[in-house]
Amino acid sequence: MGLNISRAHELMKSALDYRAARQDMIAGNIANADTPFYRPKDIRFEDVLAQKSASVFAEKSQKLQMTRTDGAHLEGTDPQSESKPTTFFRDGHMARNDGNSVDLDVETTEMAKNSTMFNALTAALKKDSMLFKSVIDASAKTS
Repeated sequence: MGLNISRAHELMKSALDYRAARQDMIAGNIANADTPFYRPKDIRFEDVLAQKSASVFAEKSQKLQMTRTDGAHLEGTDPQSESKPTTFFRDGHMARNDGNSVDLDVETTEMAKNSTMFNALTAALKKDSMLFKSVIDASAKTS
């Protein structure tokens, strides 16, 4: 898995991956603005991140462990580890005569919001990493 800088670091990396996937999806919607019968797609990942956040920041004592009374029993699975973001069609906009329902104003607004969140996450990851690096540098000077 690599070096774990902080508990929030892994969560921020996942959020960046989801934001990048959403940016690609929105760009695909814009690219298909003139494709007949195209319906814009979006990705919903906030629920997945909330579940992951709860599992990352939960204390170990708060997790209920499943007991196996026999070695042949299957191990339990963590339902939060199986959560995946969901894609959906963003409906609610009037389709044009060709059946396409991409609204460029909505898509560019969503892209700008997503881009802002991506940049904020990148800045937070850099700050988190810099804090870790400064601790290492400070401990190296005292040795």
